[in-house]
Amino acid sequence: MNSDKGAYEELKAIVHTVLAIQTEPRTAESIREQIGRFREIYGVDEGDAEALARHFESIYQVTMEIGSVIADRDFEPWLPSAKVHIEPFYWNRYRLLLNDKGMNGNVLSSMDAVTERILGLLENPLKEGHWDRRGMVIGHVQSGKTANYTGLICKAADAGYKLIIVIAGIHNNLRSQTQFRVDEGFVGRDSSALGKKGQERVIGVGNYDLSRKPVTFTSRESDFNVATANNVGVHINALLEPAVLVIKKNPKTLESLTNWLKAHNSLQGSDRIPVPLLLIDDEADNASINISYGKDGVSKINGLIRGLLNLFDKSSYVGYTATPFANIFIDPESDDEMFGQELFPRNFIVGLETPTNYFGPAKIFLEDPNPPLCTIDDNEEILPLKHKIDHDLSSLPESLREAIRAFVLVRAIRLSRGQKSEHNSMLVNASRFTRVQENIRNKIHDYLIEIQSAIRAQGMKSFEEVETTPIFSELHQTWLNLYQKDSPNWTDVYEQLHESASVISAVTINSNSSSSLDYEQHKKTGLNIIAVGGFSLSRGLTLEGLSISYFLRNTAMYDTLMQMGRWFGYRPGYEDVCRIWMSEDAQGWFEHVTEAIEELREEVRTMERTGAEPRDFGLKVRSHPSSLMVTARNRIGKGRLMPVKIGLANKFIETSVVDKNEVEQNRKASERLLIDLYASRIDSDFEAVSGGYLLRDVSSSPIEQFLGIYKNSDASPLTQPDPVKNHIVDRNKSELGRWDVFVASVKATQDPSFQITLPGGSIVNCPIRRSSDRTIGNKIYVSSKNRVASRGVERNGIDEIDALDAEADFRVGKQSGVVINYPDRIYRTKRKRPLLVIYYLDVRDNKDVSVREIDTPVFTWGMSFPETTIKENLVGYMVNGPWLQQYLTDEEDVDEELEKVDE
Repeated sequence: MNSDKGAYEELKAIVHTVLAIQTEPRTAESIREQIGRFREIYGVDEGDAEALARHFESIYQVTMEIGSVIADRDFEPWLPSAKVHIEPFYWNRYRLLLNDKGMNGNVLSSMDAVTERILGLLENPLKEGHWDRRGMVIGHVQSGKTANYTGLICKAADAGYKLIIVIAGIHNNLRSQTQFRVDEGFVGRDSSALGKKGQERVIGVGNYDLSRKPVTFTSRESDFNVATANNVGVHINALLEPAVLVIKKNPKTLESLTNWLKAHNSLQGSDRIPVPLLLIDDEADNASINISYGKDGVSKINGLIRGLLNLFDKSSYVGYTATPFANIFIDPESDDEMFGQELFPRNFIVGLETPTNYFGPAKIFLEDPNPPLCTIDDNEEILPLKHKIDHDLSSLPESLREAIRAFVLVRAIRLSRGQKSEHNSMLVNASRFTRVQENIRNKIHDYLIEIQSAIRAQGMKSFEEVETTPIFSELHQTWLNLYQKDSPNWTDVYEQLHESASVISAVTINSNSSSSLDYEQHKKTGLNIIAVGGFSLSRGLTLEGLSISYFLRNTAMYDTLMQMGRWFGYRPGYEDVCRIWMSEDAQGWFEHVTEAIEELREEVRTMERTGAEPRDFGLKVRSHPSSLMVTARNRIGKGRLMPVKIGLANKFIETSVVDKNEVEQNRKASERLLIDLYASRIDSDFEAVSGGYLLRDVSSSPIEQFLGIYKNSDASPLTQPDPVKNHIVDRNKSELGRWDVFVASVKATQDPSFQITLPGGSIVNCPIRRSSDRTIGNKIYVSSKNRVASRGVERNGIDEIDALDAEADFRVGKQSGVVINYPDRIYRTKRKRPLLVIYYLDVRDNKDVSVREIDTPVFTWGMSFPETTIKENLVGYMVNGPWLQQYLTDEEDVDEELEKVDE
């Protein structure tokens, strides 16, 4: 901060008062206008004024939509009539806490509405007889799911639920973190003092009203155990206030709790407990699902959760997850079994929305034209993606060293902005082996000592006196590379380097480490750490103040990939300096998976409008092309073929893998295709458009003939010609009879052998694509980002008015004034004719762009299908284990820690 702190705080106070009484909308412009009225009076410079503007934007401009719901039609609503008898004691305390913590009023109102909606989808806890409800809440990674279900706990307790069990992940650190959140938001006392007379510490909601005290059977230090439960001395059937347990998703814990409940709490002559149970399953797609990976029977944790629910006459189960694919695939071969006693959300599915200030996957990988991504391309010799458990790390890749320097700079920038006591975290997720993680931590520690010693040794010298010193030269270069735009005054940053670097430490967070992330203990000064880990850093665990992430993992599995994204969340006052390091392959997978998840969320919204039920949603999602990934992992053995039914309406498919020995034949087939398409046009010609040439309104017949001779790579399953052709033939008399064709082209090429002449004479210059690291032998993965088509390609063929309407619809709920890179899926809803996309590529080596993978243009194609107005006939694909192993992920890429979970 360059301005006087007292003057800054006075300006902040006066602007807060003015904005609080302002009746018109508080826009970004009006906030800055009010700051501008008083800034010079208090002598606050422009940089600090802008920081203050961002602060008020986070208060007044953030909004959140209510979300979507799919529910069973025969459920009888109970909450509206019951509310007159419900005293919102627990919810009112939690609302006050959230308000005092700075939650925006708009967001708090939306959260109130959505938690009430979820409560209403549970059963009335006062209803007599036997009942059970099963539901799922689809949130976003690091988006506030814990806050949401804490709100639900409060409201459920107010309504009459007597026992609340939260199953919070498979590791102690996550369970402890969740316990603290529940203590703070619901219990009002620090559970660490459980059973210790005279040591009770009031926290969170307890500071507003402690007249009612929930019973706690677990603490931050201790998971459920029988001795502690017996010492509490409360019989479940005799509860006057609700009881809460936060337990680990662990077989021994679940067995112990179940046995204790059976022994001490069921009524005499009955094996069931009559009190109403709310069971919240956090990260419900992880370990809860009955996926035995080739084994028969029920997986242990899944069976124990179901057994726990069956102990109670009255139970509501709510699974919270950001990656619900596995949940939707529960027992996909048998609807009867799927909707029996399994954990499928048969009664309701709720899709949560995020506040507009959420720093999420869609924003990073789909919408931001300048995403905060840095590419790792120097790791293979030092820390390869595939490495053994005893891999010896001799040094750190330069990309990781730069990420560490960036973290030092980020803290310095935050210090210069006055954010002195804020937490700051860096994540390093580069190995599944705990031994390698420890080795990485040691090397990071050594490099931190080197940086800290160099800064300390220079004392009070100016930068001009030390700029040739290696550490300072490297720090300055990293600032030039990454932060010159966001923090343009290097002198301010340089002056904070000593305070920034001196307190940073490196820790390992895994099942073998003694380290913990106790941010609460350091709330006055801020915790400043580089956390190195694997799976335990990938599931639920929140890294406060996370700004720098270094991600080097080899997986394309939807749930694993997205859950590794701990960099999602909220970054008030420092979002602009956050950076993520990952390979281009990983960036491509994140983009692909994010698109699939966003489509899934859109399906929830659409099916809510049509009155669909969870059963319908499950069937719909299982027919999505991206379901191949999930279905394959869950059901395919190493050798056998498996049929998968896929729906292509409102979907985009494309080839991303070609076989070298088929390139020439397929290119000749494509030239014939273009000639036939050109001949079938009505009155158009190839017109120059952004990124290539567009031919409108041609016949589907040449496309059908082309698919009959195209040689597809078995590593590109969605472009298997037969099912695609069948889909088109079945609909060519109604929706797919006439097409548009887009041929991609760049402005110029230096090599005439990489030019294609279209019918009519237009010249196509082949776009360059860098192959993926997976390219081996005859198989060429023609893009390092797993997507060939450029962003915006599906806008081609859409009327301009329709395209603008689609973009306007997409902006609803987004922050105003932010430049958006629109995702292609939004245009499919406006598409009147399907679009064939053709690429002739100049494919270059992933590491050396001057080297070609093949000395001839490589033909690839894609298709954008419009929505359908008639019942869709799903098309059948065949996929197998080798495809899964080669195309999706390393089958051995399962964390060392996770292998012990379901023992």
